[in-house]
Amino acid sequence: MVAPHRAAIAGCALAALLPVLAGCSTIGSGDGDPEGTVVLLTHDSFYLPEDVLDAFEAETGLTIDHRPQGDAGQLVTGLALSRDRPIGDVVFGIDNTFASRAVAEDVLEPYEARTPVPERFAYPGEPVLTPIDYGDVCLNIDTRYFAEQGIPEPASLSDLTDPRYRDLTVVQNPATSSPGLAFLLATIEEQGEDGWQDYWTRLRDNGVLVVDGWTQAYTVEFSGSAGEGPRPIVVSYATSPPAEAGPDGAAPPTRALPDTCFRQIEYAGIVAGTANEDAAGELIEFLLSPQVQEALPESMYVLPVVEDTPLPEAFDRHAPRPDEPMSMDPGRIGENRDEWIAQWRDLMLG
Repeated sequence: MVAPHRAAIAGCALAALLPVLAGCSTIGSGDGDPEGTVVLLTHDSFYLPEDVLDAFEAETGLTIDHRPQGDAGQLVTGLALSRDRPIGDVVFGIDNTFASRAVAEDVLEPYEARTPVPERFAYPGEPVLTPIDYGDVCLNIDTRYFAEQGIPEPASLSDLTDPRYRDLTVVQNPATSSPGLAFLLATIEEQGEDGWQDYWTRLRDNGVLVVDGWTQAYTVEFSGSAGEGPRPIVVSYATSPPAEAGPDGAAPPTRALPDTCFRQIEYAGIVAGTANEDAAGELIEFLLSPQVQEALPESMYVLPVVEDTPLPEAFDRHAPRPDEPMSMDPGRIGENRDEWIAQWRDLMLG
């Protein structure tokens, strides 16, 4: 996954949360003693508060050398290319849409976390991936638009092909966007192998707009965000509405549609071949610690996997947690992902 979105907030810390922005890091650059350093490879959207990271250093004596690697796909590709000369000790940010590739490339060491995590988040098979957080990719709507226009709010994926919603939806390219890929998988899961291409043909004919990434879709084209774009339906996250809530606790002008959600789970793992395996394990346990799990919602707009972790009030009130989000076996994703994306590209981009 990549971390979801942010409302328009300034500063490196929150810019780092946007899915396509890189280069902001509050973690040490590795200038300390290499023997006391653990190298953390992540996607570009990784961010944790400075005081949380300081707690890890104080507790363990280890310094985190943070090295962003691009998006989740680039993260896995980089691990594969550097298999014989590993470039890090721990990797964070491989999600269930790319996890099978990492497992197949044999770039991770087995590791069984001491901190218990519910079985529903576990990656099947040998424990080389430790779940850290999750989020649901869902349609988000601008509720004010539908109230003002007197149009019923959509509730399902199928509604998007209804002529009432012509030219109202913006989605991301699954070849260049993590939520875009999750949305494509949701349509395949719901419409079936024999029906998803017809669904996308109808979506195309109903005026869907395809953009490269989440930032363009949500902050520019979507009418419910600070960008105030022209389209009131967007692919985003179940955790997006809390970012739009008023500072006084006022309800957000947006809503995530729970019947359209596809679950993404983000994992951490120990990089195969590291000479720093003990320190790598300590970092994984830290990512499951109360300090990190409680910081995840407001730092990266994802949800903690450790049960009974308290959530900020805005998430409790405005982020739906569907009982049965759509999902897909990671092995099936791995076997078909590239072909599905190629078919989608031919259909939608020509």
